[in-house]
Amino acid sequence: MLAAMMTELEQLLARLTAVNDKMAEYTHSVGAPSYNTALTHTLQRHRDILQDYTHEFHKTKSNFLSLREREDLLGSVHRDIESYKSSSQVNNRRNELFLKEHEHLRNSDRFIDHAISIAMATKENMLFQRGVLKSIQTRVTTLANRFPAINSLIHRINLRKRRDSLILGGVIGICTILLLLYTFH
Repeated sequence: MLAAMMTELEQLLARLTAVNDKMAEYTHSVGAPSYNTALTHTLQRHRDILQDYTHEFHKTKSNFLSLREREDLLGSVHRDIESYKSSSQVNNRRNELFLKEHEHLRNSDRFIDHAISIAMATKENMLFQRGVLKSIQTRVTTLANRFPAINSLIHRINLRKRRDSLILGGVIGICTILLLLYTFH
């Protein structure tokens, strides 16, 4: 019934809009200025009335739809509450939920223990690698001190690496400056 009424009101508003449009056409076709001013005023008044009716209709429609949705929602919630209260398995359901929660806690505890064991194994592996790298560094230092030729060779290699790094850095810097000059010029 309400849907039919809303449809009927929308049709009536559409008809009123059409009448206002026809009035506007007539107003523009009439040539007398004093007569045209009165028609323009009447037309504006009718447009304001149409706008008020349309606004009130949409406002009332949205209010009613929101109330109906609220009643539907609250009605379903009330039905759910009543069905829950009337069921005789309330305690069983509560116990079932407690058991599920307990199982979730046990699984979380197991997962945390597993994560901690992985972290401890990683820590032990890192400490072992640290010891291996320290012993390698000690052996290289010992060899370098024992054989001066190896020490001078390592020193020359480090100098060339430093020189190559400086040359490469200079080339990259010049290229960057040229690229910036090209971009902003």
